[in-house]
Amino acid sequence: MASLPAEDIACPYCGETITVFVDDSAGEQSYIEDCQICCRPIQIRLRLDRDGTPQLSASAENEA
Repeated sequence: MASLPAEDIACPYCGETITVFVDDSAGEQSYIEDCQICCRPIQIRLRLDRDGTPQLSASAENEA
């Protein structure tokens, strides 16, 4: 089984850098992952650019 690639993101709440694992096999997606430091819910958005490279963005759960 292949391992998932890891990406570092900054928590929108505490500002700490955390590592999330990216599963781009399902294509573009949006999900909630708790910060490993402050335990608050982060909205993760995964999109694929034209070359199929995953692009992550992280925001507070209630941000638009």
